[in-house]
Amino acid sequence: QVQLVESGGGLVQAGGSLRLSCAASGTIFNINTMGWYRQAPGKQRELVATITTGGTTNYADSVKGRFTISRDNAKKTVYLQMNSLKPEDTAVYYCIVTQRAYPYWGPGTQVTVSS
Repeated sequence: QVQLVESGGGLVQAGGSLRLSCAASGTIFNINTMGWYRQAPGKQRELVATITTGGTTNYADSVKGRFTISRDNAKKTVYLQMNSLKPEDTAVYYCIVTQRAYPYWGPGTQVTVSS
């Protein structure tokens, strides 16, 4: 089993920044893709960004140019730097990692952006 612990969420004004972190622990052999999804009230969970072991990144169009995903393989941690935040970025943000093609989800961290 892989356990994920997220941190860094909170309340911020529009235009502000937050940095999310997600650390993996437990039975870890070879973590592959790491990433972040989010779910706003009344909406489906959506992809925010992913990063492969080799560092290839993928972003949702809505966050391109504002969010940056990175990872520290030695620390088994993935980060999401969020700049120029907008009220529509308000959501619960979930960390996801895959190991042997199996996805593991974090419990989520709330990000609220006030206008």
